[in-house]
Amino acid sequence: MSTVNRVITDRYSTVIFSSKSIKEETLLTLFEAARWAPSSFNEQPWRFIVGIKDKNENYQKLLQSLMLANQNWAKFAPVLVLSLAKKNSSVKNRPNRFAQYDTGMAVGNLLAQATSLGLYVHQMGGYDVEKVKGLFDLDDEFEPMAVMAIGYKGDIELFPEELKEREFKKRYRKSLDEILL
Repeated sequence: MSTVNRVITDRYSTVIFSSKSIKEETLLTLFEAARWAPSSFNEQPWRFIVGIKDKNENYQKLLQSLMLANQNWAKFAPVLVLSLAKKNSSVKNRPNRFAQYDTGMAVGNLLAQATSLGLYVHQMGGYDVEKVKGLFDLDDEFEPMAVMAIGYKGDIELFPEELKEREFKKRYRKSLDEILL
């Protein structure tokens, strides 16, 4: 069997972030990678709300929308991002049943690019969707998907025991026999 690209196998969702800032050019490279994802009818239904710590109000809005357990570690990441899926197709003028799928592929590209640059991304579903919709005045056109913490790996010694344990938890993936039907 061929070897899987290390960018794929090295990616993981840390909870130990450094507050070290990310250069704007590096951050834009992540979204450029997302931009190149495939999508049904080239619709490109993904959108991103970017929050940069100490630079814009989006960061605090996203942080306060997270569940407390996620806030406790995500507050160290220098960037928080909300991914959104545009629900209706501009091409076909009807609901786009592939919007979430396509948005996931764009985020997959972003994750691979981040890993290749030595950055870590932790995606979270643990946030208040209604709060996010209100804070960002989102109408029904966009479906909030995941909040992502993005940054460099932090010094694990600076974090509490429960996060150290979580960080060292063995990664598990189902076998090929379990996923190939």
